[in-house]
Formats: sequence, C-alpha cells, structure tokens
Amino acid sequence: MAYYDGLKASIPPGLVELLQIPGLGPKKVKALNEKLGIETIDQLEAACKAGKIATLAGFGEKTQSKILEGIEFKRAYATRHLLSEALAAAEPMLDSLRGHADVIRCSTGGSVRRHKELIGDIDFLVSSKEPANVIGFFTSQPGVVSVSAKGDTKASVILQGGIQADLRVVSDTEFPYALMYFTGNKEHNIVMRQRAIERGLRLNEYGLFKAKEETRDPKLLLRCKTEEELYQQLDLPYIPPELREDKGEFAAAEKGELPRLIEWTDLKGSLHNHSNWSDGRHALEDIASYARELGCDYWAITDHSKSSFVANGLDAKRLREQLQAVKKVNGQIAEAGSEFRLLTGSEVDILADGKLDFPDDLLAELDVVVASIHQGFSQNESEMTKRIIRAVENPYVHTIGHLTGRLLLEREPYQVNQQAVIDACAETGTWIELNANPYRFDLDWRLWPYAKSKGVKCVINCDAHRNEHAGFLRLGAGIARKGWLTKADVINTLPLQALFKELRKKRGNK
Repeated sequence: MAYYDGLKASIPPGLVELLQIPGLGPKKVKALNEKLGIETIDQLEAACKAGKIATLAGFGEKTQSKILEGIEFKRAYATRHLLSEALAAAEPMLDSLRGHADVIRCSTGGSVRRHKELIGDIDFLVSSKEPANVIGFFTSQPGVVSVSAKGDTKASVILQGGIQADLRVVSDTEFPYALMYFTGNKEHNIVMRQRAIERGLRLNEYGLFKAKEETRDPKLLLRCKTEEELYQQLDLPYIPPELREDKGEFAAAEKGELPRLIEWTDLKGSLHNHSNWSDGRHALEDIASYARELGCDYWAITDHSKSSFVANGLDAKRLREQLQAVKKVNGQIAEAGSEFRLLTGSEVDILADGKLDFPDDLLAELDVVVASIHQGFSQNESEMTKRIIRAVENPYVHTIGHLTGRLLLEREPYQVNQQAVIDACAETGTWIELNANPYRFDLDWRLWPYAKSKGVKCVINCDAHRNEHAGFLRLGAGIARKGWLTKADVINTLPLQALFKELRKKRGNK
C-alpha cells in the first residue's frame, strides 16, 4: 500500500529497531530521537554510557541502566530465533523437498528436530542420487532471500525472516547415520561414538564401521537402514530426537525406562484462553465453533481479572455476566447434539502479597482457575517465591500460569525459586502450566523431569488470544516431549468428565 510505504519511509528504520529493546516503548523512543537525535542502538548505547539518558525527563538512572541491560540482552540473542518461526520456515521447504523427483528421503535436523525453544539455524538433510539437482532446487525456492554458499552436496541460504538454512545431500545408504549426526546434540553424539568404540566399531556421519580407526571404507560398513537400526546396533532402543540432550536418556534407555512421550493429538483442549471479553479477539460463539471443528472436547475461557486493566480485565460483575453467556453458548451446543463444552474460568492475578484478585467465593463459581503474575516483576527471589506459593496454597487455584514470566528473546524471567514452587504444588495438588505460546514455553522443559518426579501434573495451555493460537497445542506438546512427559503426566489429555473429576479434587470435592 502506498499509504503504508509512505508511513514507513517517514520513520528512520533505526527507531523501529529501538522498540526491540526491552523497556522502550514508542513514547520513550520518540523522546530520545527528538531530544538527543538518537536513531540507532549504537547511538543509544553511547548516550547511556555518557550519562545523557539519565538527565532526560521521564528517564533517570534506573531507566538508563535498564536500557543498557536491554541492549546486552538483544545482542546476546541476535542470532537466535523462536522455534515457531523456524518451523514456519522449515516445513514448507521440507514439503517442497519431499515432492522433488530426485529426493529419496529428507528431514530437518539440529535444534529444530530436537524441538528446542530457540534455534540458531535450520538444518535440512536429503538423500539423493542427483545432489546437484537437489541443491539447485533448494537454492531457487521462493522463500530464499539470498544464497550464502553453494557446492556439490552442501548449500547455505538465508530465508525470509533472516533465518539461515543449511542443506546437506548424502547417499541413501549414509542417510540414517547423517540424520543422527546432524540431529545432535553434540554431547549426545559423543556418547554414541563412545558406545561404538566400546563395541569395536567406529561411528561418524558417514556410517557405522567395523573398524578400530576412523574410516569411510564402504567394505567395513555395518548397514543400518534407519536410525532405529543404528541405535539397536549400539544396544539401545530408539531415542526420540527431543530427548537427545545427554540429560539421562542413555541411562533410561539401558534400563528400558524411556517413556512413551505425549503426542499432540492426545490433547483434548486448552485450559487457559482469552476472549473478546478481555484482550482476546474472538467472541465466545466463534471460539466454541473453532475448537469444536478442531476436534477438541473442551476449551476454557479464562479472561484476565480486574487488576490487568491494560488487558481489559473483568471485575466481579462482568465475570458473572460472562458465566451466564458461557452457559447460554453451551446450551446451544448441547441442543445441536454436541458433547463439546466451553469451561468457565479466570486467569486471576497474583497480587504483590500473594493474595488473589478475586475473592474465594467468586473463584468457587468457576470451572477453572489459573493464577498468574502480570506485574510487580522486580521483587527479589524470596518475595516472589512466597508470593506464588501463597497462590498455590489457595484451594480454588487449579494451575499456576507461566511460572517465570519470561518472554523468549524479549524479557528475562523474574527471580523465583522454581523448585520450591514445584514442591508446594506437589503438596497441594496444584498443577503447573506449560504455556505453549512460543514466546513463553514456561515452565521450561529442563524442569519438567523434576516436577514429574514430585507427581506434579502438567497442563499444556495455548494462552490463546486468537483462534489460530490453538495451533500452539502442537508446539507445547513438543516442549513437553523434551521434558520427558507422557500422556498420563498431562491433565488436558483427559476427556471432559474425567477432567471435571480432577478439577473438583483440588477443592476437596470427590
């Protein structure tokens, strides 16, 4: 649009980039530009170090210090990308490769295949007898912005969105070994190679060889058609890619204790979502229709409470009006012969002292209560931990939402003793959310094995503000798999009536 192009041209591009610094909004960026002529991050950093920012009205020493921290944070993650962005770029490319006549097998590798929350680049692996054709096809795809390198069997490109993608083409015989190697991680691969050595073999990206020295001699190759066969040759069951982080997977595999990980299709719905009653986009009827079409059994409406005034949080009067509106929608759904139901709820704010934004008698009227922190992030670890544990101990709270408040690539987590909160949840039967928004993925996957060992149940929630955010269920399931979670560990794999039974348990009702 000409109007859009004109608007964009009227703003120095550096000012838009300044908005990516945590704590800088449009008003502050405008003030920095008008009063100090700042147009770039480098100029902003220099002004902070010279003490100029602190002297501006509305800024001060504390803001100046926060801006410098924000600049360091942005630079630390400058080459990192959200998993959701990587998948959005990788999956169309993978589909195109699969459809090419010269491609025998193909897959992503690296951190994308391991479902890490942040990725550096995207690795593609293809087997083919005509690598040059595949390389040419890959580098000419519509999503490719530029070609960084192009060889006989390798290519590197930059995709739209600035993500680097690397392609390696191998023979189909080499494919299983290369797939394991390029999936990683490094530490997992080191253990795999050591296991091979202990068995008088050598493992590398080209094969598993009956040799005591490094080799690529095809005569010495121990033929494996799949990764599963490769793991079997090293006396292991197949280890899913998500677990390949050298965090206990080998010990579990040797004992036959690898879990059967959750699949995203096990999920029956989400218990933390927003409608246009607060800061969501869609009406209750539209949300119900969309969730039903997805095949969900239920979908909870947990709009913000009154203290989240920026998010148009509901007061007690509006919340009770919403309960009646949900009842009406559910009545219409029942008349249509469907067993799907919207659940009533609230994402209630945990206040600074640990009290909740709504009284217990109101919370008792709701199907689902998610307790979350949305303000007061500056408390120290002890204060924040006590604050959250007080909410955990409330018998009407089912779930603690996005425990650390982190926003990946944007905001560090606030200080909280997560293990202490997990212990409190174990004592009270409170669940912990795995917030599946790709900016959150909170609770972090590294802590789920501990939570699981304590018997704490997970709830994979979309925190949906738009209908399309229902797709976050798939992302959340991938993170849950990294956390070693099974179907039995996740509450919202339960069908509706079984879920109602579990919701009543926290309140002492059987």
